[in-house]
Amino acid sequence: MGILGEYTIKEKDTLLDVARDNDLGFNEMESLYPDIDPWVPPRGMKLVIPSQWILPQTRKYGLVINIAEMRLYYFLKSIGMVRTYPIGIGDHGWFSPEGTFWVKEKRKKPAWYIPESLQEKYQMKVMPPGPDNPLGDYWLGLSIAGYGIHGTNFPWAIGRLVTHGCIRLYPEDIEKLFPLVRVKTPVEILYEPVKVGLKEGRIFMEVHPDVYQKIPDLKEYGTNKIRSSGLAEKVNQELMLEALEKKQGIPVDITQN
Repeated sequence: MGILGEYTIKEKDTLLDVARDNDLGFNEMESLYPDIDPWVPPRGMKLVIPSQWILPQTRKYGLVINIAEMRLYYFLKSIGMVRTYPIGIGDHGWFSPEGTFWVKEKRKKPAWYIPESLQEKYQMKVMPPGPDNPLGDYWLGLSIAGYGIHGTNFPWAIGRLVTHGCIRLYPEDIEKLFPLVRVKTPVEILYEPVKVGLKEGRIFMEVHPDVYQKIPDLKEYGTNKIRSSGLAEKVNQELMLEALEKKQGIPVDITQN
């Protein structure tokens, strides 16, 4: 879904600005341009905007969160549409959970009930709504206790490992998503750093870094995914291995010509 875009760096731009202006996470720009200083990118440089994605493997309804690519998909089954937003995820030691859940509650201007392990750090048990509250202005509580999808008081955290396991969205994105999602909406959280898709007879692979270091050999993982899909004979092995090596986070055509 989506199409790749273009952008020319202007004076005082940062990659974080470019990411947010195009509704991308910082990770998506960093994966594509790992050698560029994110704070002082070269003025006049033309960038590819990675605004095209392969849909994750799922039952394709409700909310689907792919932790590895730091992106949320909302499948609107009734009208055949998909909306997608970048996210921030749990830091090391606070991994975001995988599994199938559902939206248990919705709250505007939520208070944050601080985990006991963090109460000494914040010197309180409950943080009221306001500019210091990391939940932002909206909360979608999940059926797994203590976890939810919410906004943020620090937008530059999107596309990073920053939370205590919850899923953060840009303030402008959670404001759009919140009224669309009903209580009891299914939520599937998966970990899929390699995605494979077909378009007009061509095979595409999208590879993201293994941010939680869960996969011992990403090349073997990606190769096995191609084999299990029954597409191995139609894939250019060199192009596939190159995609798995670079991990640029955009769909790459790996079709055998």
